[in-house]
Amino acid sequence: MLAPPKRLIDVEIDGETVRVPEGATLLDALRAKRVDTPTLCYSENLTPVNACRVCVVELEGSRTLVPSCARKAEGGMQVATDSQRVRTSRRMVLEFLASSVDLSLANDDVRRWISDYGVDAERYGEQAAPAPLGERDTRHAGHHHEPDGTRAETVAQPVKVDNDLYVRDYERCILCYKCVEACGVDAQNTFAIAVAGRGFDARISTEFDVTLPDSACVYCGNCIGVCPTGALMFKSEHDMREGGTWNEEAQTVTETICPYCGVGCDLELHVQDNEIVKVSSPLDNSITSGHLCIKGRFGFQFVQNRGPKDADAAARGLGIVEGPADRIARDTGDPDA
Repeated sequence: MLAPPKRLIDVEIDGETVRVPEGATLLDALRAKRVDTPTLCYSENLTPVNACRVCVVELEGSRTLVPSCARKAEGGMQVATDSQRVRTSRRMVLEFLASSVDLSLANDDVRRWISDYGVDAERYGEQAAPAPLGERDTRHAGHHHEPDGTRAETVAQPVKVDNDLYVRDYERCILCYKCVEACGVDAQNTFAIAVAGRGFDARISTEFDVTLPDSACVYCGNCIGVCPTGALMFKSEHDMREGGTWNEEAQTVTETICPYCGVGCDLELHVQDNEIVKVSSPLDNSITSGHLCIKGRFGFQFVQNRGPKDADAAARGLGIVEGPADRIARDTGDPDA
């Protein structure tokens, strides 16, 4: 059944009128007018959480800048997107992130915004040395060490590798909350990860900071699918980057349907050197909205089992490497888990 038509409302963007359906956000209006608006924590398949504040705009009559991703458009609104106030706010957000987080794997849009807004992360000084593994996870709110003022504090720390499917590289984490939303009510409803700590010591964590194999994580990988900076990454991709063999320009993407059940999720197989290196799903797919289960996301190894010694793995159906998936199936008693 078709939804009833929505009333159209007029919003003034930078002096020009834009007409959008009632219920649309200011970001929808900006995109309808093709205004290039930075976003980091926003995604079409997640609930806006207003975490990054880089999409803010100036709204006539509002004391503060408003996040365009979450603010609903109202008839007669007057919005400025390129005022000095807006540009300064966006530059500061990007500058703080660039000075404290490794953004080298962020997408081209982020690098373009950093350039367009004149970000100068080096003015905060040389970056401080990385924290030892696990040290940031032990910090308590309100117990900050006093900075010496000569170096920029960072979230740099060793990569967490504790399972066979994906790694957590939190020196790339911008705390956009996308992974938390995907693990929660927006997709998986597992709630295996959340934000711990406060202020600069805030970080993504499992309950009691246990390793992923000991947490409630079901390894759907939907957190990887929404991560904008590479903080959460397929282990296959991480290993190839470490080995210097990861080459996105040499990769092809093949669309197919997941063979594991009758739901019919769309898969995008990223292939390099005739091997599947990772799997994703398009955000605009009506079935998945970009989200997958553990089988769709990680169960691709059987495709590459070409020798007789791999027959047993292929016959098991899962075909994924020994590790979390086998543990889940064993613990639940459900071979299809």
